[in-house]
Amino acid sequence: MTEREKLALLEDMLELDEGDLTVDTVLDDIDEYDSMAKLSLIVLMEDEFDVKLTADVIRGFETVGDIVALMEK
Repeated sequence: MTEREKLALLEDMLELDEGDLTVDTVLDDIDEYDSMAKLSLIVLMEDEFDVKLTADVIRGFETVGDIVALMEK
């Protein structure tokens, strides 16, 4: 899976337009990245990438690139 495809998954999850996210996008700058989005991210990562996220890991995310780095598929 390419980086662009991973970004597209996140854009879809956050209901953003294609191309809105880059790996440098700061998560705190995304209005849609709220508690519900974090729950959706947990499900996405487990279903698509077999990665189990903990609250500590999620709190450590600063940019979209931090999430993309864990997408190993």
